[in-house]
Amino acid sequence: MAAVRVGVAVIFQNPGRVRSDAEVYREELRLADLVEPLGFDAVWGVEHHFTDYTMCPDVLQFLTYMAGRTRRLGLGSMVVVLPWHDPLRVAEQVVMLDHLSGGRVILGLGRGAGQVEFDGFRVPMAEARARFVEAATMLLRGLESGECEYQGTFVRQPRVPIRPAPFKSFRGRTYAAAVSPESARVMAELGVGLLLIPQKPWPEHARELEAYRAIFREVNGREAPPPVVACWTFCDPDAERARAEARRWIGGYFRTVLEHYHFERDHLARTPGYEYYGRMAEKIRDYGVERVTEFFVDLQVWGTPEQCYQRILDIRARIGQDTFVGVFSYAGMPWAEAERNLRLFAREVLPELQRLEHPAPAPA
Repeated sequence: MAAVRVGVAVIFQNPGRVRSDAEVYREELRLADLVEPLGFDAVWGVEHHFTDYTMCPDVLQFLTYMAGRTRRLGLGSMVVVLPWHDPLRVAEQVVMLDHLSGGRVILGLGRGAGQVEFDGFRVPMAEARARFVEAATMLLRGLESGECEYQGTFVRQPRVPIRPAPFKSFRGRTYAAAVSPESARVMAELGVGLLLIPQKPWPEHARELEAYRAIFREVNGREAPPPVVACWTFCDPDAERARAEARRWIGGYFRTVLEHYHFERDHLARTPGYEYYGRMAEKIRDYGVERVTEFFVDLQVWGTPEQCYQRILDIRARIGQDTFVGVFSYAGMPWAEAERNLRLFAREVLPELQRLEHPAPAPA
């Protein structure tokens, strides 16, 4: 049986602009260069625009750079935000990267939730879900058939071939981020796997995942692929230091989430397709920023190597993921700390995870 796959996401944060963007890029790329030698299975990138939340406006360009610097790593997008792109161009870029890398692309898709980004691209957020569905439908069909064609409200594309043509199927290596139950239904109907970034209690994730699996089975006549789970990770030999530093750095990351998305406001509750996100504003009003931040930290993976391993096992027992993606550098963490974090995890946790059998046991 194949082993569990473990990846590293590189996100290029620069909160408060305490460093130059050039320094952030230099050090994050140095970290990315460690991913293959340390034995991980994939490197992942994100897409965000216009703020210091993360400074990777073209995740496929970053992955193309990493393709040329590596030989075996999977190349994962977390995610390409389709409402901000011409889906035909995305199809061409994805297939070209797959050729350049020898078929190593892991395609993650999403619809975005940052008002500042939709405003910058002059795309109404209220149209995001419909735009995503049309773009994803055309893209996924095109990646399998080698031709893109669609006549919808937002995507109107006459038939054109993708050249170079796709040389192997993207089924089983395409995922989409989903936070709301409505989004999970959309992804099941599209036939793609789920990329989960914990933002709610794990039992709630598990219930929604079961509903997604049932829809996937009904629509596609086969079982859904195991999900990908991505967590902010802090690993330290000392349990007390790990607890304190996780609250410092992972909590600091969550504060950048609030600054970028402004979940404390009520605009998402009033935006069609984002009503579920409006619950975050309610939670912040009810419990306060500090308690919500603590809750987010406790969903992530931190502790001694043994504690990190056990946390991932617990998530696997609930969710049944076959891929874990760790984020090891974030919130302005000093580069030496980020590298130590990554190396310790690689030395003591990664081999244990890669010895686990795939598929995972049935989720509890």
